[in-house]
Amino acid sequence: MRFTCVDSFSGAGGLSLGLSEAGFEILLSFDIDKRCIESIQSNPKYFAHPALCEDIRNMLGGRLLDMIGLKQGELFLLAGGPPCQGFSVQRIGKDTDIRNELVLLYGKLIEEVRPMFFVMENVSGIQGKRGKTILAELIEKMESIGYHVHKQPVDAEDYGVPQRRKRLVLVGERNDIGSTYIFPKPTGEKRTVRDTIAFLPPPPEDGKPHPDYPLHRRDRLSEKNLQRIQALQQGQGRDHLPKELLADCHKVDSAIIGHRNVYGRMSWDEVAPTITARFDSFTRGLFGHPDQPRSISLCEGALLQTFPLDFVFQGSKIEIARQIGNAVPPKLAKAIGDSIITYYKGKR
Repeated sequence: MRFTCVDSFSGAGGLSLGLSEAGFEILLSFDIDKRCIESIQSNPKYFAHPALCEDIRNMLGGRLLDMIGLKQGELFLLAGGPPCQGFSVQRIGKDTDIRNELVLLYGKLIEEVRPMFFVMENVSGIQGKRGKTILAELIEKMESIGYHVHKQPVDAEDYGVPQRRKRLVLVGERNDIGSTYIFPKPTGEKRTVRDTIAFLPPPPEDGKPHPDYPLHRRDRLSEKNLQRIQALQQGQGRDHLPKELLADCHKVDSAIIGHRNVYGRMSWDEVAPTITARFDSFTRGLFGHPDQPRSISLCEGALLQTFPLDFVFQGSKIEIARQIGNAVPPKLAKAIGDSIITYYKGKR
């Protein structure tokens, strides 16, 4: 049995990494971001499949099936995480976002391909006011074309990822396969920030990459931000800053305006906060190093997302941070992939 898979909205390949380790044969990855595709192509150690810079709209109309050489119903797994920024509770602005339509386009691709299973990962906010209508429409459509849809919130830290990362995962199984899939149980493995990044030496003071770890370099902080991070202990954020170091916009209590954990440090013996697309700046969250006066490096962020130490990313600092922060942690992806293969083998 070939556990074939296509990774749509692939990003830099976090989902593909985990599914490959679980035993899936990745036939194709595609994403609209060319930097993500360049990153996948730069890792022949981990990926041997083609990766394309494509809009999902261009994969409809039978094109995806033609490209992978399979007929409708033959693909084992279609996986993907349509962009989630439009559903995020952190987003400011209107409730409508053009990116939200990509969830329904993903549903159209599932309808065309009719894989045995599909997986969709998204932020928990998709169940809120910005996404619940679209989510309900997707599930209703999938059920109408012959899928049983399982829905469960998961937290990556329950599966050995050293990070609090709450997400909603859908697993659809075609009705001719069954309807009793069960999500993986928490592994009980708890990894901390210390377990994950403490082995790294401090990056060079001059901002250059560490000679042994190319993505391990420090941001240059302004004098004010240097004072702020030096005033904090591990695990502390803006609420612990003296008044004279507060930004003007933060002089209103965080209980009123939120953003409690900006300008903060991680704790060595806890999991990290959610690694976002802007984790490279401690002004955006608890992204300061636990005891060094700097934001965590791109290398440290990738490790906290459970990418391999030698994984290669392409692009500018901002582009790489976005690829890392938007990825599905490979270790979480493996847990989901393992559970699907184990379930299917048990059925057969």
